[in-house]
Amino acid sequence: MINWIAVAVGGALGAMARYAVSTLLFDAASHRFPYATLTVNVLGSFIMGILFVVIVEKAVLPPEMRSILMVGFLGAFTTFSTFSLDALGLWQNGDLLMALVYALGTVVLCLAAVAIAVWLTRSFLI
Repeated sequence: MINWIAVAVGGALGAMARYAVSTLLFDAASHRFPYATLTVNVLGSFIMGILFVVIVEKAVLPPEMRSILMVGFLGAFTTFSTFSLDALGLWQNGDLLMALVYALGTVVLCLAAVAIAVWLTRSFLI
């Protein structure tokens, strides 16, 4: 039961953090490109890489932190569904090139972010 509560708390915090990035850092109305979604997905991927090493591989943090941080917080902070909707919106508005750049850029940057985070964390965490 404690894991369910941890996921719920982490999810609430992750959703609030995502909303903060979307509203405080970016004014969605002033951008055609979905910068907020790209930012949270790349940042979330980077954080996921760090947490993977710290919690799963090295056990620096207790395994219970996986529920609150990796599943709850990052599950709500990053959002593939919004990414998909943003890409579809660009495509349907006639911005096929921008939709492709956004989709490919998101995937490449998120994979790079998680790989770099894993490498950096492994390098600095003995």
